Amino acid sequence: MRRRTLTLAALAAAALPGTAAWSADAFPNKPLKLIVGFAAGGGADVLSRIIAEGLAKQLGQQVIVENRPGADGVLAAQATSSARPDGYTLLMGTNTAMVAAPTLRPTPPYDPFKAFTPISSAGQFSMFLVVPASLPVKSVNELLALVASKPGALNSASSNSASELAMLQLLGDRKVVNARYKGDMQAMTDLLGGQIQMMFTTGTLAPGFVKEGRIRALVTLLPQRSALLPDVPTGGELGLGKLTITPWAGFFGPPGLPQAITDRLSQELQNTLKRPEVHAQLVQQGFEGYGMSPGKFAEFFRTQYDAFGATVREHNVKFE
Repeated sequence: MRRRTLTLAALAAAALPGTAAWSADAFPNKPLKLIVGFAAGGGADVLSRIIAEGLAKQLGQQVIVENRPGADGVLAAQATSSARPDGYTLLMGTNTAMVAAPTLRPTPPYDPFKAFTPISSAGQFSMFLVVPASLPVKSVNELLALVASKPGALNSASSNSASELAMLQLLGDRKVVNARYKGDMQAMTDLLGGQIQMMFTTGTLAPGFVKEGRIRALVTLLPQRSALLPDVPTGGELGLGKLTITPWAGFFGPPGLPQAITDRLSQELQNTLKRPEVHAQLVQQGFEGYGMSPGKFAEFFRTQYDAFGATVREHNVKFE
């Protein structure tokens, strides 16, 4: 009788969502959803679609990208956090939603360490400080001098808090008027039109316009020069050690995601980023793709969160 009871209990446990047996046998058996907190056409969106296509091949299931732009990616993050923890809803989270929003806001929208399950890193964005070709500056020092000579007369653009904080680090006490956009594409349109004089943008948008001579790239936030724009110096080369923001992206699930599902997704994402066609497309977008185990990614996430918070406190940055 005791043996029969134990056998039935084991079978019942194996049938429950979240157990190792269930995850191995049944996941995934339907399409997955990858939520992105930025508008279509921007850097995060393009990268997400490249990775989603590769992940679909790895899993044998469609991966649908869903754009939920606005509020620094908070809307997308909240939608993921409240989703069922079954592995079918994922977030392409950037340091904007996962670090900047909970660090900068007086009332954080969520505790990023309790509201999500870290799955794997995606990699690091190439970001460049760009100005329109019509602006009479050809270096960071010339731009800073121009801003200082016209306090409050020039405009900057941003679509996320990370780029805003990088601009603050660069400008120091020099004054510009910042305009917020839902995505880089809209901001770039106004930069090309002359309404905006400077912005930090991704390697998805910058290289083409630089090569056409429509904008100039003055510095990259990468620790080394980008192969996309090898003539653009790093902050370190220019003595701008205060530029410490590292734009990154990673994959998160809702809280309580079963370990078996987390591990499976992490491994498949790491394999996706190693696929030759995925790697090649990411390189073209100026994105350095690399995956991590859930544990390593959680450690990386905590380190980035702490470093960002220290920068915010150092510069006394407040959300308005």
